[in-house]
Amino acid sequence: MGCSMRVCSVLFLTVLLVACARGEDPYRFYTWNVTYGDIYPLGVKQQGILINWQFPGPQIEAVTNDNLIINVFNSLDEPFLLSWNGVLQRRNSWQDGVYGTNCPIPPGQNFTYVIQVKDQIGSYFYYPSLAFHKAAGGYGGFKIASRPGIPVPFPPPAGEFTVLAGDWYKRNHTETKPSAKLCLFLQDLRAILDGGNDLPFPDGLIINGRGSNAYTFTVDQGKTYRFRISNVGLTTSINFRIQGHKMTIVEVEGTHTLQNIYDSLDVHLGQSYSVLVTADQPPQDYLIVVTTRFTSQVLNATSIFRYSNSGGSVTGLFPWGPTIQVDWSLNQARSLRRNLTASGPRPNPQGSYHYGLINTTRTVRLQNSAPVINGKQRYAVNSVSFIPADTPLKLADYYKIQGVFSLGSISDNPTGGGGYLQTSVMEADFRGFLEVVFENTEDTVESWHIDGHSFFVVGMDGGQWSQASRLGYNLRDTISRSTVQVYPKSWTALYVPLDNVGMWNVRSENWVHQYLGQQFYLRVYSPANSWRDEYPIPSNALRCGKAVGHY
Repeated sequence: MGCSMRVCSVLFLTVLLVACARGEDPYRFYTWNVTYGDIYPLGVKQQGILINWQFPGPQIEAVTNDNLIINVFNSLDEPFLLSWNGVLQRRNSWQDGVYGTNCPIPPGQNFTYVIQVKDQIGSYFYYPSLAFHKAAGGYGGFKIASRPGIPVPFPPPAGEFTVLAGDWYKRNHTETKPSAKLCLFLQDLRAILDGGNDLPFPDGLIINGRGSNAYTFTVDQGKTYRFRISNVGLTTSINFRIQGHKMTIVEVEGTHTLQNIYDSLDVHLGQSYSVLVTADQPPQDYLIVVTTRFTSQVLNATSIFRYSNSGGSVTGLFPWGPTIQVDWSLNQARSLRRNLTASGPRPNPQGSYHYGLINTTRTVRLQNSAPVINGKQRYAVNSVSFIPADTPLKLADYYKIQGVFSLGSISDNPTGGGGYLQTSVMEADFRGFLEVVFENTEDTVESWHIDGHSFFVVGMDGGQWSQASRLGYNLRDTISRSTVQVYPKSWTALYVPLDNVGMWNVRSENWVHQYLGQQFYLRVYSPANSWRDEYPIPSNALRCGKAVGHY
């Protein structure tokens, strides 16, 4: 069976290359083996999920318009699924890698993802998308560089570093079989939530899979470096800073920004930023610091920013940053601006797309809540707490399988009613232009992600959103991105061009909230049924649930 699967994979790739190859769009090939292995993020041995025996996994290095062929072998003894946070997957939600679009890879089998990074640049990450696999590793960086000849609004840096930071749990077990330890760890997390309880406070923070002072970034004095920073955690926002050094922000999830200078930067769950840092201080070691934001207990993790001609170890006071200050974070978020004259993935200036002059076709208000349903804590959007179906929604939609989901099963507006369970899918028209308002009535910061789309963050503020709030929208030079924060008792407004046909996940990046229902799917539909709008189902698509037997 294994040999026949390999033959099928080769045939699939051959057909793909013959049918789809374009001279100007190169192919990059990756072969990944997903295994269990020992990791020591907080100094305690744990069983983690490794990719090619690495944690974090291998970095994906791509260029705009590349075709990535990623062959993933699942050597775990449980299903596995990868998703690509912020990668737009244009016309291709088939490759999105969340359970609403894809069947998991069964144990002992492989699956080949075919990902086109069409018209996209920026800093992102990939992660295992099944419930709480991310708590055991399996994630890595995803970089998309500009094509040669496309101007970039800053000189080439002397080097680049990827920073994958976030909260971590070190719960472990004494079983001798590695897979049993990991299985019980994940079962513990799920059992806590399934029992109607919240997770305990994280045990610590990690940077690139390691705890404090276990990772070193080496630089040459006088040179400038690019740091690509992502929050890959489960539950907490973080603040990033480098002792004694300023940071110049240059890119946010594919948008080149005005080059503001910051002492520290808030990075909320699922978000990614690029900053430039110049090694312009006396040559020695300095601390890179990550701390939790908006938590009563402040966790921190450090790495070393080391000059290659360092004359000494870290000195001076610990560089503390902001902790619970919401206004500070809100003002920083509002200061992020699009560089209107810079090119993006194409040579034309980013400011040539006048989003503020486009009439919106529909307004959707999404209010998160924390209802108790059937005696257990859940989280909801417009009163609907999402429950996964037994069949990926994209497959059910394609094969017209009844009884899996219903279109319109979530309202465009808060209902004001109690929470209830539903496999919620919102319908939308291709080439629509939505105004989406996220309304956070809770006391914690929320972080929202929309797969397959980059949206314009036109406004955010405290209190209740109203139509008068539109008077304060930034309709000229706001950033576009795929993940945005909503502060406590606050709102955030977006303009969303519906330029990507498919079934797309709209979710909280807080994995507790997401697991307990704070997500839904957005079905962007085109009646044309044309390859110009959406690629056909891949020949190697896995079938599961009620889709088994459909071809």
